This record gives sequence, C-alpha cells and structure tokens, in this order.
Amino acid sequence: MQENERAAGILLAVSSLPSPYGIGSFGKTAKDWIDFLAQAGQTYWQILPLGITSWGDSPYMSFSAFALHPYYIDLDLLCEQGLLEKKEITAKEWGQRPDRTDYALLYRNREIMLNSAFLRARGSLETHKAFIDFCEKNDFWLKEFCRFMAIKKMHGDTSWLTWERDIRLRDTTALERYEKDLAERMRYHAFVQFLAFSQWKDIKSYAAGKAVSIIGDMPIYVAADSADVWANGELFQLDDERTPVRVAGCPPDAFTPKGQLWGNPLYNWEKAAETGFAWWISRIKENLALYDVVRIDHFRGFESYYSIPYGASDALYGEWVRGPGLSFVNAINNALPSAAIIAEDLGYLTPEVRALLVASGYPGMKVLQFAFDAREDSDYMPYTYPRNCIVYTGTHDNTTTLDWFTSARREDVAYAKDFLGVEHPVDGVWGCIRAALSSVARLAVIPMQDYLCLGGDARMNTPSTSGGNWQWRMPPDAVNGDSALALKIRRLSEVNGRLH
Repeated sequence: MQENERAAGILLAVSSLPSPYGIGSFGKTAKDWIDFLAQAGQTYWQILPLGITSWGDSPYMSFSAFALHPYYIDLDLLCEQGLLEKKEITAKEWGQRPDRTDYALLYRNREIMLNSAFLRARGSLETHKAFIDFCEKNDFWLKEFCRFMAIKKMHGDTSWLTWERDIRLRDTTALERYEKDLAERMRYHAFVQFLAFSQWKDIKSYAAGKAVSIIGDMPIYVAADSADVWANGELFQLDDERTPVRVAGCPPDAFTPKGQLWGNPLYNWEKAAETGFAWWISRIKENLALYDVVRIDHFRGFESYYSIPYGASDALYGEWVRGPGLSFVNAINNALPSAAIIAEDLGYLTPEVRALLVASGYPGMKVLQFAFDAREDSDYMPYTYPRNCIVYTGTHDNTTTLDWFTSARREDVAYAKDFLGVEHPVDGVWGCIRAALSSVARLAVIPMQDYLCLGGDARMNTPSTSGGNWQWRMPPDAVNGDSALALKIRRLSEVNGRLH
C-alpha cells in the first residue's frame, strides 16, 4: 500500500464467487470478477482466509496456517489439463442453491475429483520440474502438513489429540513408520497443494495485470487440530501430553453474556521470542507472497490476549494476559520492512493497544455500522478518523448494511438516518457507502453485499453461532455484464478521489 494513496476496494470471499461446482474457485469466474473490479475503478480486492476449513466451515479455523483449500481448485482447469473429464464432474451433485455453499456435498465429492486427477498425474510427478520445485520451496511446512493430513485420514479424520500416544507425541519411530506406510497419500496432498498454489498464482498475476491488488486475511490463531500445533507444539501452551492448557476467546460483553470461546490454543510467546519469532516471520512472509497486502486478524491479541482454561464450557472465567507487544512488532518490521499490513483492531481497545497500533505504523480498521450508537460518542464516526486507517461499511462478521437499517435499535437507525440525510433503508446503504468513500481514510472497502443492496440472507457470519455461516455466494448474474453497477461504483470512487 502506498502511504499517501487514496483508494477503494471491495470485500468478497473467494468462496462467494459464482461457480457451477458448489463454491467459488481459482478459475474463470475469479478472472471475470477481477475484470469487474477494474471496470469499476477499484484498486483492491479483499478476500477471507484461503485455508482448509474444518469443523464449522470457518476460514478462521484451518488445518494449516500455510496450506490452501482444495475446494478452491478450479475443476474446469483440470479438465483443460487432461486431469479430469467433464462427465466425471457433472455426474456429481454440487448443491441445489447457487447462492449457498453446501459444505457437506463438497466434503463428499471434491476429494473424489482431486484423487482422480492425482491418479492421472502420478506417473509424471517424479520428473515434473514445477511440482518438484514447489515441494522443495515449501518443504518447511509442506512435509509436516502432508504427513498430518495423511495420518488424519487414516484415523477417520479425527483430531490428532485423539491419536495413539506415540504419534500424538511425535515419537521418531512412529513418524518414520507412518511416513513409509502413507507415502502415496502424502504425495497426493503435496500434489493438491501444488495445483491450488499454481492456480492462485495465476489469479494473482491476472489481478496484477489489471492493476488490482489483493488484500489477504491472516487469522492470528490457528486451530488446535492443525498441522502447526501438532508439529510445533513448543510454540503453543500445551502440557507434557501435548494437550492445550489455555485457549483463546473474548470476554463477556453486552452482546455475548458468556463471552466467546474460540478454543484455539494460545501461543507460548516466551518460546517464540527465543527464536526471534521465526515461525511468525515465515508465516507473514508466506502470506505476503500470496497477497499484496495482509490483514492480521485480532491485532489486539499481540498487546494482551484473553486466556481461558482448556475444557471450559464458556469464556466467563478467562483472564487478560500480556502479549509480546512491541518486541513482536519490531521483529516483524525489521525482518519484513516493506510489508504491507493492515491491523484488525476492532473490539475492546485499551490505551496500550492504541499505542501499539501507532508504534507499528499499520493502518487500523473503522466500521460504519459501529458508528451510530445513539447512547454514546463513537470513534467510528467518519469525522473522527485518522488518515492511516481502512474504513468499511461492515465486515464478514456484520450483517449487511441493508439489514442493519431494518434490524438495529430504532434510536441507532434514526441517528444514522439523520447523519446521512436519508430516510429509506436502501438510501441508507448508499449513504453509508458514500460516507466511507468520502472519509479521510486512506482506503475504503465495501462488502459486495452492500453494493448489491442485499438483506440479512446474504450475511456471511454471525459470531458465536454454529451452522449456517460462511455459505453466501454471489448470484451468477450479479455482475456478469452489469456495466451499470460497475460504472456507478467507478463514478462514486472518482468523485471521492479514489479512482483506480
């Protein structure tokens, strides 16, 4: 990101792209979407994490901090490569609704497709230079990931915390035995990652050709059931049996009386500091190779984090613990001096968190839906923004702005209407978009659901709920050839000094 730029972008998950095969992919519709962004004069495309989703389908709970989701591999491109036949794909069911992702169907059918592609490619992998180079370049995470996923499949996809003690504790003899017995399965996972990374590299290159930069999203925590925790247990708060001791979450507030219990194992920051935060630097470096800009989720956790006893049923009895703070930020900035990073600094912010954000130099986030609280002053009001921030009408954790105007507290909606000078909910959506674009924030990012003026059915996620989240997909005809919407977005960006 350029320090003095004034730009605009759109938030849309890759999973939300149109596709005939159940979920968005790294294929033609991604390039069509980038064409739309360029036509609309947008500088940035912001996405959600691309990791492999596990229980709950959340992209913030992944089996790996480095691997890409096999679901995003475009099947039509595999047909063009001779790795699949069209009839194989169309014989499978991918979902009844084009505006929703059916993760259960994907779980059943995607691996079948990818395994067929692997069987066709297997004979040439020994001499496939691009594949060999990929494996060598990514060996520092790829081998452990492939081993983890192969052993997990052998154990019926159960969590590694339930595996036999020898492999759970990574006994050398057990590791060697499993690696020998599961060599073919490990190669399958390496091949799948090769496909995913190759296709994404093409998408990123296409975006660059259109002068569209991609903002990626990096969760601060990793899942307990992940290759990262299993292979790097010393970096997490685990006991001698490698069971988590303390886990992450958020304290109770007005919206969640029992708090939020995320369940991710917390980091052993003392150990991380001893290594110069090497794992973190590698992780951020890899994200910067995937994206042009990286948004780090839950930035306040680096200053202090909420620690909950493992096994607790809720977050009532957690406590705040000091994080690595400025030593961590300095290590990242010294190792990656040109890194383009956005800090997700939403939530309860103390003076210490605010000071760390300023010291980091990273832009923080502002969300307009948080601005209109009729009961108290808010630093989310546009006239309070510093220049070094990113403004959103809402995020993946908010409902759509149209739904906010019909479901929020009556007093708050009245406040918003008075501020924006609007009366009807649809006008309120466009009023919020204009307020974001006209603010002093260096970058304004609008969720695509708001540009489409969609209601609550298009919400991506409702925090502290399970089931029904992360499923929304953009209708196939939403932007296909819709030059009117692109030109409207372009004109709004232009008059607010944010044109591509």
